[in-house]
Amino acid sequence: MADPAPQPGRRFVSPQDVETQIFDWGTIKWTSEPRVTDARRFSLGVVVLQAGKGHTRHNHPGVEEVLYVMDGEGEQMVEDATGRPVRRPVRAGDTIHIPADVYHETINRGWRPMTLIAVYSPSGPEALLRADPGCHLLPPGGLP
Repeated sequence: MADPAPQPGRRFVSPQDVETQIFDWGTIKWTSEPRVTDARRFSLGVVVLQAGKGHTRHNHPGVEEVLYVMDGEGEQMVEDATGRPVRRPVRAGDTIHIPADVYHETINRGWRPMTLIAVYSPSGPEALLRADPGCHLLPPGGLP
């Protein structure tokens, strides 16, 4: 049985144990971050992009990101060293590495939700997303 709320230093975390960040493009559940597991060198979240939606061009200053596509299909853009956007179709099983400071975007090009695992190193961008004016927070246990 899951604990009612996240506790820093937890070792086992279920999606219903953490808040849901809701955006117009989809949802994120950060199951490992400083507020939940005391992880400091990375954060990990489950991202669901709705059909035709995505997290448009942005970057994370000083933070690397790895995306793993769990389900669905989409288009990933990662800028090259000259700042030129490089786009590629991605689907379940694909991994994308985004170096620190590099602009990127992920768009769901499929008809059903696209699910990704996102890892930031070091942690930090998840807190910035929480503070975004377009973010609605649903408490642990709530359904999006």
